[in-house]
Amino acid sequence: MKKILIVAAGILLTVLSIITLTSCGGGSGSASTGTLQVSLTDAVQQNYSSVVIRIKEVKVVQNGNENARNNDGGLPIIADFSGEDGGGREIDVVKLHFLQEILGKAVVPAGTYTQVRLILVDNSNLNNPVNYVIPNGGTKKPLITPSGQESGVKVLGRFVVEEGVINAIMIDFDPETAVVKDGSSGNYNLKPTGIRIVQLEDVLSSYGSLSGRVAAFQRWSSAVVSVLVSEGTAPVAAGTVFSNNSSSIIWSSKFSAFVPEGSYQVHVTDVTGGSFRPYTSHTAFPVVTGSDADVGTITLAP
Repeated sequence: MKKILIVAAGILLTVLSIITLTSCGGGSGSASTGTLQVSLTDAVQQNYSSVVIRIKEVKVVQNGNENARNNDGGLPIIADFSGEDGGGREIDVVKLHFLQEILGKAVVPAGTYTQVRLILVDNSNLNNPVNYVIPNGGTKKPLITPSGQESGVKVLGRFVVEEGVINAIMIDFDPETAVVKDGSSGNYNLKPTGIRIVQLEDVLSSYGSLSGRVAAFQRWSSAVVSVLVSEGTAPVAAGTVFSNNSSSIIWSSKFSAFVPEGSYQVHVTDVTGGSFRPYTSHTAFPVVTGSDADVGTITLAP
C-alpha cells in the first residue's frame, strides 16, 4: 500500500519524498527502517522575485521527540551540505515553480514523524546576507530566521515512514505567509507556520496543484486537509494546516495539494475534535500538470 500526506499552503518550498524499504534484515529485535528522500518545490506567489535560503542540514523528528536538541544523535539526518561552498546549499524557492530539487535521502527508522528541521547558515554579514528576499521591484533584504542556525526552522506536520512501501513528502513554502515584514523595523522575518509538509502517494516527476483556504467562524488550531481521487476512498494527498485569526471573527489557513493530473475531491477534518464538522466537497476539481486549481474558500460548519 502507498500513503500520501499533503500539507497545504501557497508556495511549496520543499518536497519530501520517502522511498521506504523493508526492515533491516538480521536477528530478532532489529528495527524496521525506510529511506526518506527530501526535495524542494514551489507553487504560486506574487510578492517576491527571490526568496533565498542556504540550508546546512535537513533533519527529521519522530513523534514524541519534538523537544530534542539539534545535536541529539537520535535525530536522523537527511542531508548535510556543510561541506559545500558557503557552508550550505543555496536555494531560491521562487525558481522552483512546479519543479523539484532533491536535497537528499537517508535510511531512517519507520514510524510517525512530526517535524522537519531546516538548519540554515548564519546571516553573519547583513550587508551581504545568505538568507534573503528580493521584493518585486525592490532590492535584497536579509531574511531573519530565528533559531534557524541553532535548533533549525521547525516545519510542523505529521507524516509516516512505512517499511516496504514508497512514501513521498513535500515541504510547501508559501512566501506570502512564511515571510512576514515587520512594520516597525522593516525586517523580513521567516515564520515557520507558513511552511507545510506534504506527503504524496508516489514520487512525482510532474504534478499540478489544488489550492484554497479553509475557514471557520469559531477558533480552531489545526486540521487535516486530504485530497481523494473523485469517488475514491483513500487519500492521494493529506496534511496538517494551522489556523490564523485573519479577522476578528474568522480563523483560517491556506492550503495547497500537489497531485498528478486528474480529478479530485477535498476532505477536511478537525485534528483536536470539536471545533468543526468534517467536510467533503461535492464538486470534483480537475487538476492539470503544471497548473493550479483554485477551490476557493471552504467554510467549516460548527
